[in-house]
This record gives sequence, structure tokens and C-alpha cells, in this order.
Amino acid sequence: MWILNVVLSLPLLVIGLAVIGLIGARARATLAAGDDIRTLAALPKAHGTNAFLSVLIPAVSSFAALSLVRLFGQRQGVETMSARSVFWVVLTVAAIGCISAILRSSAGFRARVASEAWIKSLLITASTIAILTTVGIALSMLFEAIHFFRQYDWRDFFLSTDWSPNFRGNSALGILPLLWGTLYVSFVALTLAVPVGLFAAIYLSEYASPRMRGIAKPLIEILAGIPTIVYGLFALITIGPMLRDYFAQPLGLGDSASSVMTAGLVMGIMLIPFVSSLSDDTINAVPQAMRNGSLALGATRSETIRQVVIPSALPGIVGAVLLAASRAIGETMIVVLGAGAAARLSLNPFEAMTTVTVKIVSQLTGDTDFVSPETLVAFALGLTLFTVTLGLNVLALVIVRKYREHYE
Repeated sequence: MWILNVVLSLPLLVIGLAVIGLIGARARATLAAGDDIRTLAALPKAHGTNAFLSVLIPAVSSFAALSLVRLFGQRQGVETMSARSVFWVVLTVAAIGCISAILRSSAGFRARVASEAWIKSLLITASTIAILTTVGIALSMLFEAIHFFRQYDWRDFFLSTDWSPNFRGNSALGILPLLWGTLYVSFVALTLAVPVGLFAAIYLSEYASPRMRGIAKPLIEILAGIPTIVYGLFALITIGPMLRDYFAQPLGLGDSASSVMTAGLVMGIMLIPFVSSLSDDTINAVPQAMRNGSLALGATRSETIRQVVIPSALPGIVGAVLLAASRAIGETMIVVLGAGAAARLSLNPFEAMTTVTVKIVSQLTGDTDFVSPETLVAFALGLTLFTVTLGLNVLALVIVRKYREHYE
């Protein structure tokens, strides 16, 4: 019952105290000003904002901290604060913040500076949460991966070309076939997405009229909003059979509709808006004076794009390509439905292959216990994939930041 009270009544009470603080602080500041508001160090509105934040932020922070302590204690089997205690502590913190903010509202109080400090602390907290979330994800995979490597030799995992998990023992868990399939599918996808997306960005930014740009750009960006499962069904039902009937079978390269080419082409279609949107923004950021100077020297529009605009926008374009590559490496549903589940090393793009993400899902599907290497290998695969995508993202940021300064 008290948990229900905490969930339902506590937010209302805290917001009520925040509103009371806002009204009270503004009224007290207005009263302190008398007939001349210029005597105040801050406007009454700033006093009200400071009082509102002085109630809300400490209350939310204390509730989050006490909830984490309570949750941690329950998981460890240790008795900690009850829901009733959390309720009264948070309410007390909110009341103290309300009263203190009202009392501090005087003519000489710099309420604007105080409210800015609250907002700054809120932004720092949000940034810290984002960073800690990333660290938590990495550590959660790292600890489980360490358990895996205690049971399975790391040399067999990173250097073996055989992937044959067997929950009864004697498994071969080499990552090379999965890594090859991941990179192969991503390469095919980028081969389609990069030129199409880049040419689309050049047309939209340099040749299209404002009306055409207003129509074409949203239509291209719709591709980014389509669920990946829909892309996977498109690969399974349409692209796969078409490639098999018109290319693979006539050329004697295979009889399967599931292949690297199927998944790669569909994934490339999905990545087109990633490349085009980021490249378009980068190309538009090139100063118009550089274009005008090139045209004034007698260069044509295409020569200006090729020799001036693209080199100037190249860091952003490279960053867009690397971010698209990270997106391709982490894709799952399109690969499951379009490329199959066979772990093999082959150069034939019309053969079925699989990727790291697909095997992570398959190893954790069903009734599994997190003690066998056949299950723990999913965390080792996830950590490897996390490292690769993180490296690509860092490389993209380094390239963009380094060369953007050169053109600014």
C-alpha cells in the first residue's frame, strides 16, 4: 500500500511544494522590491524559478538515490529503508527546499545565478547518467566475458575458423566465421548505401530547387523510419528470390534465397538516409564564398562540386560513412531473414552466412543457464562487437573534429 502511495501521491506532493515555493518566492521578492523593482538583484521570476528547482531537483535526486540503495539492499538480502521511510525522507527534502528558497528571496539574493547553478547541475547529472550507462553496458559484458574465457581458451575463440556450439560439450566457438560474415554483409551494404546516399546528398544540396528538396529529402528520410523487421521481410520475400532466380542460379553460384547479397542490398537501402542526411548537412555547411570563388575563376558547377565542395566536406562525409558502418555491423533482423544462419568463410556473395549479432541472439534463446561456455560466448561476441563499433564511432569523431577545424 505504501509503495502505491509513493508512486501516486509523492510526485503530486513534490510538485505541489514546488509550485508553493515558486509562488511564495515571487511574492516575497516582489514585497522586498516595494515600488522600485530595480532594487532587486534578480527579477521575481528568477526567484520563483530558483524556488521551483530548489524543491524539484533535490527531491528527485534523493528519491533516485534512496530507490537505488533500497533495490541494492533487496538484491543482497539486506534490510534497508522501507517505502514509508523513502516517502517521508523525500517529502522532508522537498519541504526544506521550499522553505529555504522562500526565506532566501530577498532584495540582495542573486536568484538568477542560483537557478542557473541548479540547471547546470541538472545537465551535468544527465551527462553523467549517459556516461555511466555506457560504462555499465561495457562492464556487464566484460565480467561475463571474463567468465567465458576462464572456461574457453581465448586463442581458440579469436583464431579458430570453426563455429559449432554444442550444449552437451566439445563446442567449437571460433569468432572468425561470424566476424567475416558481419564484415562481408556490411561491405555489400556500404557499397550500395555510400554512392547512392552521397549522390543524393549532392543533388539535394547543389542541384535541387527548394521545392524539390522539400519533397525529396523527407521521402528519403522515411527509409530510416521503417522497422528493420519490415526490411527483413522484404529481403526474404522479394529480394532473395529475385537474386536467386535471375543471378545465382543462372551463374551457378547457388540455389538459396538467403545470402550475403540479399541481406547486404536490403541493409544498404536502409542505410541510404543515414549517409545522405549527414552528408547533406555537411555539404550545406561549406561556405558559399568558396563556391562563388570557384565559379568566378571559370569552373563549372560540377567541377566546383568535385574540386571544392567535396574536399571541404570530406571529413563530415567520412564520419557519416563510418557511422553508417557501425549501424550495419550491429544489424540483426535483416541478417536473420535475409542472410541465413550458416557460419562459414566464403567469398561467394550468393551463399548463406551469418553475423555476430545473429549468433548472440541464438545462443541466448531458449532455456539457458549462464554457466556454460556455449551461453557465455554471447557476451564475448557482444564485447567484441561493442569494441569494433566503438572504435568506428571514435574514429569518425576524430576525423570530423580534426579536419573541421582546418576548414573553419
